[in-house]
Amino acid sequence: MSTSTAPERIKVLWFLPTHGDGRYLGVSEGGRAVDLPYLTQIAQAADGLGYYGALLPTGRSCEDSWVIASALAPLTKRLRFLVAVRPGLQSPTLAARMTSTLDRISGGRLLINVVTGGDPVENKGDGIFLSHDERYEVTREFLEIYKAVLAGETVEFKGKHFAIEDGRLLFPPVQRPHPPLYFGGSSEAAHEVAAQQIDKYLTWGEPPAEVARKIAHVRALAEKAGREVSFGIRLHVIVRETTAEAWAAADRLISKLDDSAIAAAQKVFERMDSVGQSRMSKLHGGRRDKLEVSPNLWAGVGLVRGGAGTALVGDPATVAERIDEYRRIGVDSFILSGYPHLEEAYRFGELALPLLPLDHPIGSGALTANMGPFGETIAGDHRPPTAQAAAS
Repeated sequence: MSTSTAPERIKVLWFLPTHGDGRYLGVSEGGRAVDLPYLTQIAQAADGLGYYGALLPTGRSCEDSWVIASALAPLTKRLRFLVAVRPGLQSPTLAARMTSTLDRISGGRLLINVVTGGDPVENKGDGIFLSHDERYEVTREFLEIYKAVLAGETVEFKGKHFAIEDGRLLFPPVQRPHPPLYFGGSSEAAHEVAAQQIDKYLTWGEPPAEVARKIAHVRALAEKAGREVSFGIRLHVIVRETTAEAWAAADRLISKLDDSAIAAAQKVFERMDSVGQSRMSKLHGGRRDKLEVSPNLWAGVGLVRGGAGTALVGDPATVAERIDEYRRIGVDSFILSGYPHLEEAYRFGELALPLLPLDHPIGSGALTANMGPFGETIAGDHRPPTAQAAAS
């Protein structure tokens, strides 16, 4: 692939685990409440460390992303919130009003994740009885209306799924014509929607060669439609000071997970009509013995977690190189997470973020009155030497 398609700089976002968090996967041991105080800690840590934004998941397993983002926006300064609109669950004009309001009260810090839904059972629980391809028909109509209303147009629309008369917005968003639109999906129907309507196409963390093929296909569809699309990826991270420590942490994460929990999770994934979920599940096949599916790319998370199921595992330099491998094939945005999310936000933020070619500032050292040296006072008597002085 031509190097001209590789972005020079990247954005790194974190994740707010509104569906649960803990030290181990698949068990209650080591779990913690994801109440507002805890989510505030994660959001403020991400804000202070310099992450570009934070993804809030959507679905009945989660707290509502719009309510949580509205609560956290006044408690953060720079952090952007990637919040889902749900074609089929929301009217496009109502979603436009919600979008404009949250964009205004956050000072233009809203990002939009367009989610069609991939679990037929959950969809029926929300009153949606549409096939896979019908959901993408709804999404295409929804976005046509939603984008036009946010751009200030008065919309008259009559389609297969929506009929709108005098659809308009009285209070515009801060970001014009609308906040950036993120969207993921691995089916051909999803790729067509992305090429025609979306700003940033997202993929889950498949091996780089697979991601490169997906990017090339979506880019070609977008060019055919006379558009440009940028690309992002959703990954977990397990970063420690040494690679051995990182792999040990990965093993610990699934150390209390029994085979019955894995089988039950895989059965749920099998009922879904999401092509992306199918691709995630095929990486490990429900087996523990072949979880490194590409160098430093570990599929253990996907044994019981739906959606993003792979993690980059290693020391900071190794993980930074794996991230750069994705950058070189065209990815400019990385939505990351790790367990527990508060601690891993700090580990990755302190160990790996400084190694990456970011297009946003990190840390807030220049804004603090305490300029160091940092670390605990020794014997209550004197400050530790700086790293440079200790090395000399």
